[in-house]
Amino acid sequence: MALPVAFFALFFAWPVTAIVARGLKTDGAWHLGRIADVVTQPDIRHVLWFTTWQALASTALTLLLALPAGYVFARLDFPGKQLLRAVVTVPFVLPTVVAGSAFLALAGRGGLLDELWGVRLDTTVWAILLAHVFFNFAVVVRTVGGLWAQLDPRQEQAARMLGASPLTAWRKVTLPALAPAVAAAALMVFLFTFTSFGVVQILGGPAFSTLEVEIYRQTSEVFDLSTAAVLTLVQFAAVGAVLAVHAWTVRRRESALRLVDPDTTVRRPRGAGQWALLAGVLVTIALLLVLPLAVLVRRSLDAPGLGYYRALTHADGGTFLVAPVHAVWTSLEYAVAATAIAVVIGGLAAGALARRDAGRLVRGFDALLMLPLGVSAVTVGFGFLIALDKPLLDLRQSWILVPLAQALVGAPFVVRTMLPVLRAVDVRLREAASVLGASPWRVWREVDLPLVRRALLVASGFAFAVSLGEFGATVFIARPDNPTLPVAVARLLSRPGDLNYGQAMALSTILMVVCAAALLILERLRTDRTGEF
Repeated sequence: MALPVAFFALFFAWPVTAIVARGLKTDGAWHLGRIADVVTQPDIRHVLWFTTWQALASTALTLLLALPAGYVFARLDFPGKQLLRAVVTVPFVLPTVVAGSAFLALAGRGGLLDELWGVRLDTTVWAILLAHVFFNFAVVVRTVGGLWAQLDPRQEQAARMLGASPLTAWRKVTLPALAPAVAAAALMVFLFTFTSFGVVQILGGPAFSTLEVEIYRQTSEVFDLSTAAVLTLVQFAAVGAVLAVHAWTVRRRESALRLVDPDTTVRRPRGAGQWALLAGVLVTIALLLVLPLAVLVRRSLDAPGLGYYRALTHADGGTFLVAPVHAVWTSLEYAVAATAIAVVIGGLAAGALARRDAGRLVRGFDALLMLPLGVSAVTVGFGFLIALDKPLLDLRQSWILVPLAQALVGAPFVVRTMLPVLRAVDVRLREAASVLGASPWRVWREVDLPLVRRALLVASGFAFAVSLGEFGATVFIARPDNPTLPVAVARLLSRPGDLNYGQAMALSTILMVVCAAALLILERLRTDRTGEF
């Protein structure tokens, strides 16, 4: 736990504390009365209420639509499965400003739905909810599906032989085993939607505002750091309460599970029910995920002769100091470094948290690991600039600052993906290996690693994808001569003109292709059988 604790203390707790202190402390005196003044304002209470209920509704809707897809990817075999799994993850790495614009073009004024059927969803809460499902669909599919694929189907088959119906067997046997993974996925979706910024900013209009949007407005438009600091504390407290409830409820339902090789549980669909389920999942993915992505691609091709793509190879000397296409290589370099950091930090933390004899202090750190997903990225970005400016840790001019910020978001995904699988490993397997003389390192290599190898690859893919699309904190700390893809897209969107907008769509398409290619390679590694369980 030493390295994960030090990492989060230095690169999360310290920067957030520094920016909050800057807002609530003036001339050496704390102004804590400002907290009550802010939270009692009617408009702030309305923002808090909308933030909470839309996050709950988005989480429920995402689970409802994505859990069937988790089963399909975990247990059914069909042509194009690996490619489709990669496509499902692409929306998750898109910058929120880009995906919000694509959803607006799909369902807003003059969008595809408006042209075909006269249906408009812009400036309604439904646009926000569906866009949140668009972003978080992959979280449920990969987190729950990763464990589902390794559950021994013979347990459910035994319940069927004893007279249970398919629904009863799933509810009594499979669902309790999946509960930790479902809870982990629900927690991540809730945190992302609770701190939603780009989607609400673009699709919600002036009628809807989340805490994240209000923090940004108070910081960048009103320049009221004290109000922004109070809202950050409110967000922090709300997220902390959710994490505490999650840690308490999930811990009570944990149990050792019989895990098997996922390759042995996959089969072709059988019966009308499974074929209908597969068809329904494919239609949902096509309409909810693929269609908005297709809108982006079509807009990037509006200029004749790939004009928008050719424009990316030239620096204009204004928005960029280098050609926008340079952001592709910068993003890949940063993402690889951030993934390495996140896997090391998250893997060590998951290994410590998975121990049955872990103390209460260690288990409490499980909730703290998720806080970076629930704290304003604006706060973290400003905090990096304020806190990491002293000797020994003056990183403002260092390239590592961006991967560190991205790893803060990637590490919780590593923990949440690996922890259910690690906790499901029967402790008697480790004890038997130790009795036979295996060292702790060999126990991990021979017992744990074969069982969690696929979960580790899934976690690495998540961390890489999150790093590619991270925008909130990166926009404040990325150097002008080394912008990432999301930062470059946001800069292009902020400038008027069809050429800038077209280049933004072209860069977004490149981001999608890069992510899909990386995830497809990861899928092939996941399904490459290097050994037997």
